[in-house]
Amino acid sequence: MKAKTIKAVLARKFVEFVASIEDESLQKMVAKNTIITGGAIASMLLREKVNDFDLYFRNRQTCLAVAEYFVEKFKANPPPRFAEGGGTCEIRVASTGDRIKVVVKSAGVASENGEEGYRYFEQAPDPGSTDAADYVEQAMEVLKDSEDATKPKYRPVFLSTNAITLSDSVQLVIRFYGEPDEIHANYDFAHCTNYWTSWDGKLILRPDALESLLARELRYVGSKYPLCSFIRTRKFIARNWTINAGQYLKMAMQLNELDLKDLAVLEDQLIGVDAAYFAEIIQKLREKNVDRVDTAYLVEIIDRIF
Repeated sequence: MKAKTIKAVLARKFVEFVASIEDESLQKMVAKNTIITGGAIASMLLREKVNDFDLYFRNRQTCLAVAEYFVEKFKANPPPRFAEGGGTCEIRVASTGDRIKVVVKSAGVASENGEEGYRYFEQAPDPGSTDAADYVEQAMEVLKDSEDATKPKYRPVFLSTNAITLSDSVQLVIRFYGEPDEIHANYDFAHCTNYWTSWDGKLILRPDALESLLARELRYVGSKYPLCSFIRTRKFIARNWTINAGQYLKMAMQLNELDLKDLAVLEDQLIGVDAAYFAEIIQKLREKNVDRVDTAYLVEIIDRIF
């Protein structure tokens, strides 16, 4: 897909999203400080169906304001199991140092349709081809078949520690913020590092990302979530991508630096992978009311769930 077509898709989607924000001051902040990067651009370059659009923010102020706005939107119309007296629920935005996260008391994640309604933001379906003439419209229609036309567009439908998923195929990532190079320092695979910037409307296609896409070869560039990356390789392999042993070794070296027996560390590593599976595992571990994970018990839970 041509770069100018990709720019048109991203700009149109972004303008529609910004227009949905009811707070005028937040509209202006988002319009000037947003980066779209990740799987959507890769999918368009390969002419595959776009699953959703990952939005990051240029500075802490915008990221925090976005998180607080959409958490309040979610709390204003919470799912029944989070609703308590007065229609509120125990969900809040926590901001400590340079870390911004959504805290969902006793659950870890919150969804409009329950945990089964969540899909990991890069868990795209099998690739398909389409004529160029239809591609822009199709890209704008992603996941419309699962949308409820009676509900507002771009409403928060799933909250996790690291991100807020909106309807109409938008994911707001709050785990990282900063300039594009700062954000991509936390990315795992090179092919996802192309990006579009809202303040100047530029689309940047990185040579190493394009090379990886052309070869359909996973190239690990490092991540704060190596366990997520390790598990995510399954999806790409199923779509006929390749990965060499050296990339796994790089992930293994980063994994070795983590204390996965620390429940907080394990939860942080798993929550971005597929909460439909792992939220139940985390909940079972929490029921033990301990900070350290018992390996034998974890294996028992895994065998029971998977």
